[in-house]
Amino acid sequence: MERRIKTFRKWYQGKGDIIIQANVEDGRLGVPEYVIENWASNSSSSSGAKGPRTSAARSSSTPWNGPNSSGAGGYIVLPDPTDSATEERYLAKGIKEFERHSRVGMVDEDDFHKTVEHLRNVGAKRVSLKTGAYRPVDLARAVKFASDAKIDLLTVDGAGGGTGMSPWRMMNEWGVPTVYIECLLYEYLNHLKQQGRFVPDCAIAGGLSLEDHVFKGLALGAPFVKLVCMGRSIMTAAMVGTNEGRKLEEVCFREERDCKEAYVEHFAEAAVLRRDYPLSQYGRIPAGAIGMYSYISRMTQGLQQFMAGARKFALKYIDRNDLFALTEEAAKVSGIPYVMDADAAEVEKILGYRR
Repeated sequence: MERRIKTFRKWYQGKGDIIIQANVEDGRLGVPEYVIENWASNSSSSSGAKGPRTSAARSSSTPWNGPNSSGAGGYIVLPDPTDSATEERYLAKGIKEFERHSRVGMVDEDDFHKTVEHLRNVGAKRVSLKTGAYRPVDLARAVKFASDAKIDLLTVDGAGGGTGMSPWRMMNEWGVPTVYIECLLYEYLNHLKQQGRFVPDCAIAGGLSLEDHVFKGLALGAPFVKLVCMGRSIMTAAMVGTNEGRKLEEVCFREERDCKEAYVEHFAEAAVLRRDYPLSQYGRIPAGAIGMYSYISRMTQGLQQFMAGARKFALKYIDRNDLFALTEEAAKVSGIPYVMDADAAEVEKILGYRR
């Protein structure tokens, strides 16, 4: 945590934030409190945040570095590191990594409000809730809890999405697909608005990777969805950048070339980053960071093209009228006009024709 926050501060230029996402085990271990106490007060942008689960759990899977489970902190570790057969396979190098899974969170409404109040009392600047591709009733609970607690952000993750479990079928196939769950989210939030209740800002996630996904994600959930979250796609860009950097360094070593100049030649955005982040002040930018920056730059340009085509010159102007449904089922699910019915009133004004 210290390394991540210090790295963020080193490169910070006034935009962005740090959000600490805590699962069941993180909450029991006091991770949010640790971050708030040790880091939030001294950072220009860091915030303590927690995403309590509603009634279903999202397991997380990460490499586990050894057969001893004493450091698991309550996680379920697979294969079982206390099994002698597991230890034997590990020592024989038959097992190179372990998975850890959080226990199922059983949060009720009172516990949720107590958690939010506690985080605010200990100094969290903002509190958010992240929920997954669960049943509609779980989404309804998340919306209600978020509204009643007046949290700062509600993030809804549809299937397939996620990073920790990728590419497990749990994240790819199990649960409500992103388009469907965002349509439900819009309905529930619109109901809150009509009742005059607090409507939190929302973010949508789940298998989104390119500029058309961003545009449609914002439009479908407008005016409530303000952010589109991406995990795998950005991680993939960073990994590709890292791999390309390694290969480039090997070539430069063989050819006795200046790797700094080779980076500018090989990576499209390297010159821009060198200008904005001088080597003397920041040090060398990792190839993975260049890959991520290049990917986001490419997506930014694509989104600007989409917005120009729609004559929407700021994100806040994107709305549901920018969409039409290609199938009758999509129209029924979303409430967006079917393509053969879209713009009917305007067509009648122009041609005096109604289908």
